[in-house]
Amino acid sequence: MTVAFRYFDVPSLSDRLRNAQGMTGPLMHEIIDKTCRRIPSLRQTDRTARLIKLIDAEAWTDAALALMELELPLWHVRRIAYDEGEWHCALSRERELPEWLDAAVEGCHGDLAIALMSAFVDVQALAVEASRPSVPSVRPAPDALYEPVACVNIS
Repeated sequence: MTVAFRYFDVPSLSDRLRNAQGMTGPLMHEIIDKTCRRIPSLRQTDRTARLIKLIDAEAWTDAALALMELELPLWHVRRIAYDEGEWHCALSRERELPEWLDAAVEGCHGDLAIALMSAFVDVQALAVEASRPSVPSVRPAPDALYEPVACVNIS
């Protein structure tokens, strides 16, 4: 199985993020290990080195944004808002569209880095689902009631 088609347990990771008090190094590394497809192929570039330095410095929000920049080049932060003790972060592919037309993915939490990572995990889950082939690889068994009909073109 290729890295692009690997499966990660989205509800489990989302629950861990939702229940976390704050971002930690092990949690950030688990997110990277389970959801990231590009970082292993980038090896040690300046951008991955910067991400590692941010994680080591526990600069969680900057690390989350750097991770999004590496893994989701077509996605952008559409909105970051703080309301009633929670951060709401929306990621979007079409930032210039009016908000009511956009299909943004949103994450929310009391900690900004976890709110960003919640949205990131949801976007990565969408990417894994979208990368599956749309045509089944095995033909379904024919229906017992199925009978071919001969059609004649009379033109």
